[in-house]
Amino acid sequence: MKNHSFAADLPWKKSRPAMIAAAAGDRAFAAVVCCIATIGAVVFSFISPQIIRYTVDSVIGKAPLEAPAFVAALVEALGGVSFLRRNLWVCALFTLAAALVSGLFNVLRRYTSIEMGETVAWRLRNTLYGHIQNLPYLWHVRCHTGDIIQRCTSDVDTIRNFLQNHLSELLRIAGVFVIALVMMFSMDTFMSLMALVLIPPIFLFSLLYFKKVAQEFGRADAAEGDMQACAQENYTGVRVVRAFGRESYEMERFSARTKAQADIWTGIGKMLGLFWGAGDFMSGFQLAIIVAAGIHRSVQGELSPGTFLAFYTYCNWMIWPVRQLGRILSELSKTLVSAGRVREILAEEPETDPPGALRPPIRGELCFEQVSFGYQGTPVLRNLSFTLKPGSTLAILGATGSGKSTLVHLIARLYDLEEGCGRITIDGVDIRRIARGHLRRHIGLCLQEPFLFSKSIRENIAAGTGSLPLEEIHAAAAVAQVDGSIREFAESYETVIGERGVTLSGGQKQRVAIARMLAASPPVMIFDDSLSAVDTETDTRIRAALRGRVANAAVIIISHRISSLMQADRILVLKDGEMEELGSHQELLQRGGTYRRIFDLQAAGDEGKTGEGKKV
Repeated sequence: MKNHSFAADLPWKKSRPAMIAAAAGDRAFAAVVCCIATIGAVVFSFISPQIIRYTVDSVIGKAPLEAPAFVAALVEALGGVSFLRRNLWVCALFTLAAALVSGLFNVLRRYTSIEMGETVAWRLRNTLYGHIQNLPYLWHVRCHTGDIIQRCTSDVDTIRNFLQNHLSELLRIAGVFVIALVMMFSMDTFMSLMALVLIPPIFLFSLLYFKKVAQEFGRADAAEGDMQACAQENYTGVRVVRAFGRESYEMERFSARTKAQADIWTGIGKMLGLFWGAGDFMSGFQLAIIVAAGIHRSVQGELSPGTFLAFYTYCNWMIWPVRQLGRILSELSKTLVSAGRVREILAEEPETDPPGALRPPIRGELCFEQVSFGYQGTPVLRNLSFTLKPGSTLAILGATGSGKSTLVHLIARLYDLEEGCGRITIDGVDIRRIARGHLRRHIGLCLQEPFLFSKSIRENIAAGTGSLPLEEIHAAAAVAQVDGSIREFAESYETVIGERGVTLSGGQKQRVAIARMLAASPPVMIFDDSLSAVDTETDTRIRAALRGRVANAAVIIISHRISSLMQADRILVLKDGEMEELGSHQELLQRGGTYRRIFDLQAAGDEGKTGEGKKV
């Protein structure tokens, strides 16, 4: 049974143009329906005050019915004003009907805005996730994991919240303001001008507030990212924290970040309080002006009671959108900050293969030709050349910072060589011409600090292949000398290990990682100090078992232990990024160079430990 049916529908499985087109189509339809529903809700909400106006002035009062032609025709069809005067419930029924239709439009508006928000958020999360998977390794090195997670979750939620709750509200506010102005001017020009007295100051105040609060929301988002990065770093490094008794230091470090974020949000809260307080005062003052002017004009007979009621209702509706504008603008500023942070990720160029990238069969003949590489102008490798054939083993020895890990990263194209800095070939083909995914599937990499997923041991070993018969999993674990340890667990290979493998010892994690690489059987295998946490006896057994398992593979072993390197066909000694020595164990011993000196030091140390053991 194939399990690709769901995966095939995921956005990152589709081509980018198709994904964007699908997302745009979904959003466009929902946006159109949402706009229509919003306009409908606003229009029908304005009908109720007009019904009340005509009822007060022309049905209860004696004023002539000065209504649009279609309204007058409807009244005549019902039996005229006299009929309505005897049956006021009909006016109430029309008011209720208008409110009901407006409510139905509002339901549709909310439904479509929620659907639009969730659709955009779903696609945006998946687009971000898929994009991040294809970003260069250097980008991941530069960025904090906590900040990336915050952008993919909290910032996307901010965008979703605005689309769901505020975008249609912004359209509704604009519609209410415009229609209210039209209706008010159609009823009384002088009162309409009075209603607009404080609108410009309120609007200007809202714009100034928007500019200031946008900066503060940007600072708040950055502070939240720092806080999450600090927490994530602490949780993943909990062993080191406990081992060195750094709990108090980490608490102070985290507390400083939470205090910084709390101070920013306190400042934002004060700004919100000032805005809403000032807005309440100006809105109340505006309504007071309208009430005073309306009462005066009604007493003078210049304004009918029904018109005054309708006018007051529209004025109240017009002032409320202006007050709401500050809240909408504050949410908009948050959304723009979040959208900018998300856009920063999407603007990063992903790893891409050149047109016509090759996917040749790979046997594993590896060749470095005058390779030079550095980080930001600092040279790490200089004119490095060597050849490794399938079925042979190259051991690499060097001090910290000599370029061993960089060499490994270049083979897997985690970093690319610049033009004129040499070349690396596999089976005679420059690896820059080979598709990255194809190349990496044929290179097995086992690191000193292996990453294990929070899944069962069986799933971790099979992670490099997707699925694997249990017998092959057992065989790989046996070669890695971890089969016996796994079977001692209560659930054996189905034991679920903790996050990053924290429930396993360092040696067990390294051996499970070795089993994972062996299960994939790549033609090139790299052991980057991957036996550092294993005792010497187990190390010897693993190396003995590996000889038969990797007989046809090109193997690179990086280690500080001479005992782990001495059986290799050739040993490369690196110093400051340059090849200092290259040869077999016996050849390097005879030369009496750096390798011989390290060998003598380690041999003397082993003898000292043995002597101490005998004394005890």
